[in-house]
Amino acid sequence: MTDTAQDFAEARIALEEALQLQEAGNLAAAEQRYRMVIDQGYRIADVLPILAGLVTLRGATDEALMLWDRLLALVPGHAVALHEQALLHSRAGRLDLAITTMEAACAADPSNPLTANNLAVLLSDAGRKTEALEQFARALALQPGNIHIEHQIRRLNAELVPFWHIPMLNDVRRNDAFEAAIKAALANAGPDAKVLDIGTGSGLLSMMAARAGARSVTACEVVPIIAAMARTIIADNGYADAITVHTAPSTALQIGTHLAERADILVSEILSSDLLTEHVIDTFEDAHARLLKPDATVIPRAAAAIGCLVTSKVLADYVFVDQVSGFDVSAFGAFAAPKLPIHGTMTDWKRLSDDVELVHIDLTRPAHRSDLRLLRIAVRDSGIATGIVQWMKVDLAEGISFDNHPDGYSDGGWLQVLHNFPAPIAVRAGDVLNLAVGHDRVTLIVRPLGLTAAAEHAMVA
Repeated sequence: MTDTAQDFAEARIALEEALQLQEAGNLAAAEQRYRMVIDQGYRIADVLPILAGLVTLRGATDEALMLWDRLLALVPGHAVALHEQALLHSRAGRLDLAITTMEAACAADPSNPLTANNLAVLLSDAGRKTEALEQFARALALQPGNIHIEHQIRRLNAELVPFWHIPMLNDVRRNDAFEAAIKAALANAGPDAKVLDIGTGSGLLSMMAARAGARSVTACEVVPIIAAMARTIIADNGYADAITVHTAPSTALQIGTHLAERADILVSEILSSDLLTEHVIDTFEDAHARLLKPDATVIPRAAAAIGCLVTSKVLADYVFVDQVSGFDVSAFGAFAAPKLPIHGTMTDWKRLSDDVELVHIDLTRPAHRSDLRLLRIAVRDSGIATGIVQWMKVDLAEGISFDNHPDGYSDGGWLQVLHNFPAPIAVRAGDVLNLAVGHDRVTLIVRPLGLTAAAEHAMVA
Protein backbone atom coordinates (compact mmCIF):
# COMPACT_ATOMS: atom_id res chain seq x y z
CA MET A 1 0.00 0.00 0.00
CA THR A 2 1.36 3.41 -0.96
CA ASP A 3 1.84 6.17 1.62
CA THR A 4 -1.06 8.09 0.07
CA ALA A 5 -3.35 5.08 0.22
CA GLN A 6 -2.26 4.46 3.79
CA ASP A 7 -3.01 8.08 4.71
CA PHE A 8 -6.45 7.90 3.12
CA ALA A 9 -7.18 4.63 4.91
CA GLU A 10 -6.27 6.24 8.23
CA ALA A 11 -8.31 9.31 7.36
CA ARG A 12 -11.32 7.17 6.48
CA ILE A 13 -11.05 5.44 9.87
CA ALA A 14 -10.72 8.81 11.60
CA LEU A 15 -13.81 10.06 9.79
CA GLU A 16 -15.83 7.03 10.87
CA GLU A 17 -14.64 7.55 14.45
CA ALA A 18 -15.53 11.25 14.28
CA LEU A 19 -19.05 10.48 13.11
CA GLN A 20 -19.51 7.92 15.89
CA LEU A 21 -18.17 10.33 18.53
CA GLN A 22 -20.46 13.09 17.30
CA GLU A 23 -23.46 10.77 17.42
CA ALA A 24 -22.50 9.80 20.96
CA GLY A 25 -22.35 13.45 21.97
CA ASN A 26 -18.59 13.66 22.47
CA LEU A 27 -18.23 16.77 20.35
CA ALA A 28 -14.74 17.79 21.47
CA ALA A 29 -13.27 14.43 20.48
CA ALA A 30 -15.25 14.41 17.25
CA GLU A 31 -13.91 17.88 16.37
CA GLN A 32 -10.34 16.64 16.89
CA ARG A 33 -10.90 13.66 14.56
CA TYR A 34 -12.48 15.87 11.88
CA ARG A 35 -9.39 18.10 11.96
CA MET A 36 -7.19 15.03 11.46
CA VAL A 37 -9.25 14.06 8.42
CA ILE A 38 -8.88 17.54 6.90
CA ASP A 39 -5.16 17.67 7.66
CA GLN A 40 -4.75 14.45 5.69
CA GLY A 41 -6.56 16.03 2.74
CA TYR A 42 -9.42 13.54 2.75
CA ARG A 43 -12.90 14.65 1.63
CA ILE A 44 -12.19 18.21 2.73
CA ALA A 45 -15.25 19.75 1.06
CA ASP A 46 -17.49 17.22 2.85
CA VAL A 47 -15.86 17.53 6.27
CA LEU A 48 -15.44 21.32 6.46
CA PRO A 49 -19.22 21.99 6.85
CA ILE A 50 -19.40 19.46 9.71
CA LEU A 51 -16.39 20.94 11.46
CA ALA A 52 -17.66 24.51 10.97
CA GLY A 53 -20.95 23.45 12.56
CA LEU A 54 -19.20 22.02 15.63
CA VAL A 55 -17.02 25.12 15.97
CA THR A 56 -20.16 27.29 15.77
CA LEU A 57 -21.79 25.23 18.53
CA ARG A 58 -18.98 26.09 20.94
CA GLY A 59 -19.30 29.80 20.08
CA ALA A 60 -16.11 30.29 18.06
CA THR A 61 -17.74 32.52 15.45
CA ASP A 62 -14.58 33.91 13.85
CA GLU A 63 -13.04 30.46 13.48
CA ALA A 64 -16.27 29.13 11.97
CA LEU A 65 -16.27 31.98 9.44
CA MET A 66 -12.69 31.07 8.48
CA LEU A 67 -13.70 27.44 7.92
CA TRP A 68 -16.59 28.51 5.69
CA ASP A 69 -14.18 30.81 3.81
CA ARG A 70 -11.89 27.83 3.27
CA LEU A 71 -14.80 25.85 1.83
CA LEU A 72 -15.75 28.75 -0.45
CA ALA A 73 -12.17 28.86 -1.71
CA LEU A 74 -12.53 25.20 -2.70
CA VAL A 75 -16.13 25.46 -3.95
CA PRO A 76 -16.94 29.05 -4.99
CA GLY A 77 -20.60 29.94 -4.54
CA HIS A 78 -21.22 27.08 -2.08
CA ALA A 79 -24.81 27.83 -1.04
CA VAL A 80 -24.63 26.25 2.43
CA ALA A 81 -21.38 28.05 3.26
CA LEU A 82 -22.85 31.39 2.24
CA HIS A 83 -26.07 30.70 4.17
CA GLU A 84 -24.23 29.76 7.36
CA GLN A 85 -21.85 32.71 7.08
CA ALA A 86 -24.84 35.02 6.76
CA LEU A 87 -26.33 33.62 9.96
CA LEU A 88 -23.01 34.06 11.78
CA HIS A 89 -22.71 37.67 10.62
CA SER A 90 -26.26 38.29 11.83
CA ARG A 91 -25.52 36.87 15.29
CA ALA A 92 -22.46 39.10 15.48
CA GLY A 93 -24.57 42.17 14.71
CA ARG A 94 -23.19 42.68 11.20
CA LEU A 95 -26.62 42.96 9.63
CA ASP A 96 -25.65 44.60 6.34
CA LEU A 97 -22.97 41.97 5.70
CA ALA A 98 -25.42 39.23 6.70
CA ILE A 99 -27.93 40.48 4.12
CA THR A 100 -25.33 40.70 1.36
CA THR A 101 -24.10 37.19 2.12
CA MET A 102 -27.61 35.74 2.32
CA GLU A 103 -28.44 37.36 -1.02
CA ALA A 104 -25.43 35.53 -2.47
CA ALA A 105 -26.74 32.30 -0.93
CA CYS A 106 -30.12 32.88 -2.60
CA ALA A 107 -28.41 33.48 -5.93
CA ALA A 108 -26.43 30.25 -5.49
CA ASP A 109 -29.55 28.22 -4.62
CA PRO A 110 -32.65 30.13 -5.83
CA SER A 111 -35.01 27.22 -5.23
CA ASN A 112 -34.28 26.95 -1.49
CA PRO A 113 -37.24 28.28 0.54
CA LEU A 114 -35.25 28.35 3.80
CA THR A 115 -32.65 30.71 2.34
CA ALA A 116 -35.36 32.97 0.91
CA ASN A 117 -37.15 32.98 4.26
CA ASN A 118 -33.98 33.82 6.20
CA LEU A 119 -33.15 36.64 3.80
CA ALA A 120 -36.66 37.99 4.38
CA VAL A 121 -36.12 37.87 8.15
CA LEU A 122 -32.82 39.74 7.86
CA LEU A 123 -34.36 42.39 5.62
CA SER A 124 -37.24 42.82 8.06
CA ASP A 125 -34.81 43.19 10.98
CA ALA A 126 -33.02 45.90 8.98
CA GLY A 127 -36.30 47.80 8.48
CA ARG A 128 -36.40 46.96 4.75
CA LYS A 129 -39.91 45.61 5.05
CA THR A 130 -41.05 45.97 1.45
CA GLU A 131 -38.05 43.93 0.27
CA ALA A 132 -38.70 41.46 3.09
CA LEU A 133 -42.24 40.95 1.85
CA GLU A 134 -40.95 40.19 -1.64
CA GLN A 135 -38.64 37.52 -0.25
CA PHE A 136 -41.34 36.02 1.98
CA ALA A 137 -43.60 35.84 -1.09
CA ARG A 138 -40.81 34.07 -3.00
CA ALA A 139 -40.32 31.64 -0.10
CA LEU A 140 -44.06 30.93 0.00
CA ALA A 141 -44.12 30.26 -3.74
CA LEU A 142 -41.34 27.71 -3.18
CA GLN A 143 -43.16 26.18 -0.21
CA PRO A 144 -46.92 26.78 -0.59
CA GLY A 145 -49.02 26.49 2.54
CA ASN A 146 -46.17 27.16 4.98
CA ILE A 147 -48.04 28.65 7.93
CA HIS A 148 -44.95 30.35 9.39
CA ILE A 149 -44.25 32.21 6.15
CA GLU A 150 -47.93 33.12 5.73
CA HIS A 151 -47.90 34.53 9.26
CA GLN A 152 -44.84 36.68 8.52
CA ILE A 153 -46.44 38.04 5.36
CA ARG A 154 -49.60 38.96 7.23
CA ARG A 155 -47.59 40.54 10.06
CA LEU A 156 -45.51 42.66 7.71
CA ASN A 157 -48.54 43.72 5.68
CA ALA A 158 -50.13 44.94 8.90
CA GLU A 159 -46.97 46.88 9.83
CA LEU A 160 -46.77 48.54 6.41
CA VAL A 161 -50.50 49.32 6.18
CA PRO A 162 -51.81 51.14 9.29
CA PHE A 163 -54.90 49.64 10.90
CA TRP A 164 -57.02 52.73 10.30
CA HIS A 165 -57.26 52.16 6.54
CA ILE A 166 -60.09 49.64 6.86
CA PRO A 167 -62.27 51.55 9.34
CA MET A 168 -61.67 54.64 7.20
CA LEU A 169 -62.94 52.78 4.13
CA ASN A 170 -66.01 51.72 6.10
CA ASP A 171 -66.75 55.31 7.17
CA VAL A 172 -69.87 55.98 5.10
CA ARG A 173 -70.30 59.59 6.25
CA ARG A 174 -66.75 60.50 5.29
CA ASN A 175 -67.02 58.71 1.94
CA ASP A 176 -70.31 60.39 1.06
CA ALA A 177 -68.90 63.83 1.89
CA PHE A 178 -65.82 63.34 -0.29
CA GLU A 179 -67.86 61.96 -3.16
CA ALA A 180 -70.28 64.88 -3.01
CA ALA A 181 -67.36 67.32 -3.22
CA ILE A 182 -65.77 65.39 -6.10
CA LYS A 183 -69.05 65.31 -8.03
CA ALA A 184 -69.52 69.04 -7.54
CA ALA A 185 -65.99 69.77 -8.77
CA LEU A 186 -66.39 67.66 -11.90
CA ALA A 187 -69.84 69.04 -12.62
CA ASN A 188 -68.25 72.48 -12.66
CA ALA A 189 -65.01 71.59 -14.50
CA GLY A 190 -66.32 68.94 -16.90
CA PRO A 191 -65.12 65.40 -17.70
CA ASP A 192 -61.90 66.57 -19.37
CA ALA A 193 -60.63 68.06 -16.11
CA LYS A 194 -57.36 66.51 -15.00
CA VAL A 195 -57.70 65.02 -11.52
CA LEU A 196 -54.77 64.41 -9.15
CA ASP A 197 -55.25 62.10 -6.16
CA ILE A 198 -52.43 62.32 -3.61
CA GLY A 199 -52.10 59.40 -1.21
CA THR A 200 -54.68 57.27 -2.96
CA GLY A 201 -54.61 54.31 -0.56
CA SER A 202 -57.17 51.83 -1.87
CA GLY A 203 -57.91 54.06 -4.88
CA LEU A 204 -61.36 54.94 -3.53
CA LEU A 205 -61.32 58.68 -4.23
CA SER A 206 -59.84 58.14 -7.70
CA MET A 207 -62.64 55.71 -8.51
CA MET A 208 -65.18 58.21 -7.22
CA ALA A 209 -63.74 60.77 -9.64
CA ALA A 210 -63.83 58.31 -12.55
CA ARG A 211 -67.40 57.31 -11.69
CA ALA A 212 -68.33 61.00 -11.65
CA GLY A 213 -67.11 61.25 -15.23
CA ALA A 214 -63.40 62.14 -15.04
CA ARG A 215 -61.60 60.72 -18.05
CA SER A 216 -58.08 61.22 -16.66
CA VAL A 217 -57.13 60.61 -13.03
CA THR A 218 -53.51 60.47 -11.87
CA ALA A 219 -52.98 58.98 -8.43
CA CYS A 220 -49.88 58.40 -6.33
CA GLU A 221 -49.20 56.23 -3.30
CA VAL A 222 -45.82 56.02 -1.58
CA VAL A 223 -46.23 52.55 0.01
CA PRO A 224 -45.53 49.96 -2.72
CA ILE A 225 -47.84 47.22 -1.49
CA ILE A 226 -50.71 49.71 -1.08
CA ALA A 227 -50.08 51.13 -4.56
CA ALA A 228 -50.10 47.62 -6.03
CA MET A 229 -53.36 46.84 -4.23
CA ALA A 230 -54.90 50.10 -5.49
CA ARG A 231 -54.10 49.08 -9.08
CA THR A 232 -55.73 45.69 -8.48
CA ILE A 233 -58.87 47.23 -6.96
CA ILE A 234 -59.14 49.86 -9.70
CA ALA A 235 -58.81 47.17 -12.40
CA ASP A 236 -61.33 44.92 -10.64
CA ASN A 237 -63.84 47.80 -10.68
CA GLY A 238 -63.29 48.55 -14.38
CA TYR A 239 -61.48 51.90 -14.11
CA ALA A 240 -57.94 50.93 -15.17
CA ASP A 241 -58.26 52.92 -18.41
CA ALA A 242 -59.15 56.14 -16.58
CA ILE A 243 -56.83 55.94 -13.55
CA THR A 244 -53.04 55.68 -13.39
CA VAL A 245 -51.43 54.92 -10.05
CA HIS A 246 -47.76 55.85 -9.52
CA THR A 247 -45.78 54.29 -6.69
CA ALA A 248 -44.20 57.51 -5.48
CA PRO A 249 -44.73 60.46 -3.16
CA SER A 250 -46.40 63.43 -4.80
CA THR A 251 -43.16 65.38 -4.41
CA ALA A 252 -41.56 63.00 -6.94
CA LEU A 253 -44.25 63.53 -9.61
CA GLN A 254 -43.24 65.53 -12.65
CA ILE A 255 -45.29 67.34 -15.29
CA GLY A 256 -44.56 65.73 -18.65
CA THR A 257 -43.56 62.43 -17.03
CA HIS A 258 -46.29 61.44 -14.60
CA LEU A 259 -48.89 64.07 -15.54
CA ALA A 260 -49.42 65.41 -19.04
CA GLU A 261 -50.23 68.84 -17.61
CA ARG A 262 -51.03 70.53 -14.31
CA ALA A 263 -54.19 69.24 -12.64
CA ASP A 264 -57.54 71.02 -12.53
CA ILE A 265 -58.70 69.19 -9.40
CA LEU A 266 -56.73 67.98 -6.40
CA VAL A 267 -58.31 65.42 -4.11
CA SER A 268 -56.33 64.17 -1.14
CA GLU A 269 -57.20 62.54 2.14
CA ILE A 270 -53.90 62.53 4.02
CA LEU A 271 -55.23 64.29 7.12
CA SER A 272 -54.35 62.58 10.39
CA SER A 273 -56.25 62.53 13.64
CA ASP A 274 -54.13 65.44 14.88
CA LEU A 275 -54.51 67.16 11.50
CA LEU A 276 -50.99 67.68 10.14
CA THR A 277 -48.76 64.73 11.01
CA GLU A 278 -48.82 63.27 7.47
CA HIS A 279 -46.94 66.36 6.21
CA VAL A 280 -50.15 67.88 4.90
CA ILE A 281 -48.77 71.42 4.59
CA ASP A 282 -45.59 70.39 2.76
CA THR A 283 -47.59 68.19 0.38
CA PHE A 284 -50.21 70.80 -0.49
CA GLU A 285 -47.61 73.56 -0.89
CA ASP A 286 -45.62 71.43 -3.32
CA ALA A 287 -48.77 70.56 -5.25
CA HIS A 288 -49.72 74.23 -5.59
CA ALA A 289 -46.19 75.13 -6.72
CA ARG A 290 -45.67 72.38 -9.31
CA LEU A 291 -48.67 70.18 -9.99
CA LEU A 292 -51.85 72.31 -9.95
CA LYS A 293 -53.24 75.01 -12.18
CA PRO A 294 -53.60 78.39 -10.43
CA ASP A 295 -57.40 78.08 -10.35
CA ALA A 296 -57.47 74.39 -9.42
CA THR A 297 -60.21 73.08 -7.16
CA VAL A 298 -58.72 71.70 -3.93
CA ILE A 299 -60.54 68.98 -1.96
CA PRO A 300 -60.50 69.47 0.96
CA ARG A 301 -60.14 73.22 0.84
CA ALA A 302 -59.62 73.72 4.58
CA ALA A 303 -59.24 71.79 7.80
CA ALA A 304 -59.51 72.88 11.41
CA ALA A 305 -58.60 71.39 14.77
CA ILE A 306 -61.41 71.84 17.28
CA GLY A 307 -61.16 70.99 20.96
CA CYS A 308 -62.40 71.39 24.47
CA LEU A 309 -60.92 71.33 27.96
CA VAL A 310 -61.49 67.96 29.67
CA THR A 311 -61.07 66.11 32.91
CA SER A 312 -60.65 62.35 33.04
CA LYS A 313 -59.30 59.98 35.68
CA VAL A 314 -58.83 57.30 33.02
CA LEU A 315 -56.79 59.54 30.73
CA ALA A 316 -54.89 61.10 33.64
CA ASP A 317 -53.56 57.67 34.57
CA TYR A 318 -52.05 57.41 31.08
CA VAL A 319 -50.21 60.74 31.17
CA PHE A 320 -49.55 61.67 34.83
CA VAL A 321 -47.91 59.84 37.69
CA ASP A 322 -47.25 60.84 41.29
CA GLN A 323 -47.15 58.46 44.28
CA VAL A 324 -46.66 54.77 43.48
CA SER A 325 -46.42 52.11 46.22
CA GLY A 326 -45.38 54.80 48.69
CA PHE A 327 -42.70 56.29 46.43
CA ASP A 328 -42.66 59.67 44.69
CA VAL A 329 -42.06 58.86 40.99
CA SER A 330 -43.66 62.03 39.65
CA ALA A 331 -40.46 62.97 37.80
CA PHE A 332 -41.10 60.08 35.41
CA GLY A 333 -44.02 62.09 34.03
CA ALA A 334 -41.47 64.07 32.03
CA PHE A 335 -41.40 61.11 29.65
CA ALA A 336 -45.16 61.17 28.97
CA ALA A 337 -46.15 61.60 25.33
CA PRO A 338 -47.56 65.08 24.61
CA LYS A 339 -50.59 63.57 22.90
CA LEU A 340 -52.67 60.42 23.23
CA PRO A 341 -55.12 58.98 20.67
CA ILE A 342 -58.52 58.26 22.18
CA HIS A 343 -61.87 56.88 21.10
CA GLY A 344 -64.22 59.81 21.70
CA THR A 345 -67.39 58.53 23.33
CA MET A 346 -65.75 55.20 24.19
CA THR A 347 -63.42 56.87 26.72
CA ASP A 348 -64.59 58.17 30.10
CA TRP A 349 -63.99 61.93 30.10
CA LYS A 350 -65.96 65.06 30.94
CA ARG A 351 -65.77 68.39 29.13
CA LEU A 352 -64.92 71.48 31.18
CA SER A 353 -65.40 74.06 28.39
CA ASP A 354 -67.31 74.71 25.20
CA ASP A 355 -65.80 73.71 21.85
CA VAL A 356 -63.15 76.11 20.55
CA GLU A 357 -61.17 76.28 17.31
CA LEU A 358 -57.49 75.61 17.96
CA VAL A 359 -55.97 75.78 14.48
CA HIS A 360 -57.37 76.50 11.01
CA ILE A 361 -55.49 75.62 7.80
CA ASP A 362 -56.62 77.05 4.45
CA LEU A 363 -55.43 74.38 2.01
CA THR A 364 -56.15 76.57 -1.02
CA ARG A 365 -53.28 78.88 0.00
CA PRO A 366 -49.97 78.24 -1.78
CA ALA A 367 -47.80 78.72 1.31
CA HIS A 368 -48.00 78.52 5.10
CA ARG A 369 -45.87 79.54 8.03
CA SER A 370 -45.69 77.88 11.40
CA ASP A 371 -48.12 79.59 13.76
CA LEU A 372 -48.51 80.23 17.47
CA ARG A 373 -51.10 82.39 19.19
CA LEU A 374 -52.71 82.99 22.56
CA LEU A 375 -56.07 81.30 23.12
CA ARG A 376 -58.20 82.00 26.17
CA ILE A 377 -60.60 79.21 27.09
CA ALA A 378 -63.48 80.00 29.42
CA VAL A 379 -63.87 77.22 32.00
CA ARG A 380 -67.48 76.07 32.17
CA ASP A 381 -67.26 73.45 34.95
CA SER A 382 -64.86 72.92 37.84
CA GLY A 383 -62.46 69.99 37.84
CA ILE A 384 -58.90 68.77 37.40
CA ALA A 385 -58.04 69.57 33.79
CA THR A 386 -56.13 66.75 32.08
CA GLY A 387 -55.70 68.50 28.74
CA ILE A 388 -57.51 69.32 25.52
CA VAL A 389 -59.42 66.68 23.57
CA GLN A 390 -59.11 67.61 19.89
CA TRP A 391 -60.91 66.51 16.74
CA MET A 392 -61.16 67.73 13.14
CA LYS A 393 -63.58 69.62 10.98
CA VAL A 394 -62.86 69.31 7.26
CA ASP A 395 -64.26 71.78 4.73
CA LEU A 396 -64.51 69.86 1.46
CA ALA A 397 -66.48 72.23 -0.77
CA GLU A 398 -69.23 74.83 -0.56
CA GLY A 399 -71.82 73.42 1.83
CA ILE A 400 -70.00 70.09 2.21
CA SER A 401 -68.05 69.31 5.38
CA PHE A 402 -67.12 66.45 7.60
CA ASP A 403 -66.02 66.19 11.22
CA ASN A 404 -65.24 63.54 13.79
CA HIS A 405 -66.81 65.34 16.73
CA PRO A 406 -66.60 62.94 19.69
CA ASP A 407 -70.25 63.37 20.59
CA GLY A 408 -71.36 61.66 17.39
CA TYR A 409 -68.40 59.83 15.89
CA SER A 410 -66.57 56.85 17.33
CA ASP A 411 -66.37 54.21 14.61
CA GLY A 412 -64.39 55.76 11.73
CA GLY A 413 -60.73 55.80 10.81
CA TRP A 414 -60.01 59.05 12.63
CA LEU A 415 -59.63 59.05 16.38
CA GLN A 416 -59.74 62.03 18.67
CA VAL A 417 -56.54 63.16 20.37
CA LEU A 418 -55.83 64.19 23.95
CA HIS A 419 -53.20 66.95 24.07
CA ASN A 420 -52.32 66.43 27.69
CA PHE A 421 -50.83 69.14 29.87
CA PRO A 422 -47.39 68.68 31.49
CA ALA A 423 -49.21 68.43 34.82
CA PRO A 424 -52.90 68.42 35.83
CA ILE A 425 -54.45 71.85 36.42
CA ALA A 426 -57.19 72.52 38.95
CA VAL A 427 -59.78 74.86 37.41
CA ARG A 428 -63.03 76.39 38.62
CA ALA A 429 -66.09 77.46 36.67
CA GLY A 430 -65.55 81.05 35.51
CA ASP A 431 -61.75 80.73 35.30
CA VAL A 432 -59.96 81.46 32.03
CA LEU A 433 -57.22 79.08 30.96
CA ASN A 434 -54.57 80.70 28.78
CA LEU A 435 -53.08 78.45 26.10
CA ALA A 436 -50.42 78.80 23.43
CA VAL A 437 -51.87 77.02 20.40
CA GLY A 438 -50.62 76.62 16.86
CA HIS A 439 -48.49 74.31 14.77
CA ASP A 440 -44.94 73.77 13.55
CA ARG A 441 -46.23 72.74 10.10
CA VAL A 442 -46.23 69.05 11.10
CA THR A 443 -47.63 68.82 14.64
CA LEU A 444 -50.12 70.78 16.70
CA ILE A 445 -48.87 72.82 19.66
CA VAL A 446 -51.09 73.03 22.74
CA ARG A 447 -49.35 74.43 25.81
CA PRO A 448 -50.90 75.89 28.98
CA LEU A 449 -49.56 79.33 29.95
CA GLY A 450 -51.43 79.95 33.15
CA LEU A 451 -54.83 80.43 34.73
CA THR A 452 -56.79 83.61 35.28
CA ALA A 453 -58.99 82.89 38.29
CA ALA A 454 -62.69 83.68 38.14
CA ALA A 455 -62.48 86.52 40.71
CA GLU A 456 -59.44 88.06 39.01
CA HIS A 457 -61.11 87.70 35.63
CA ALA A 458 -64.20 89.54 36.95
CA MET A 459 -62.04 92.42 38.23
CA VAL A 460 -60.25 92.72 34.87
CA ALA A 461 -63.58 92.72 33.06
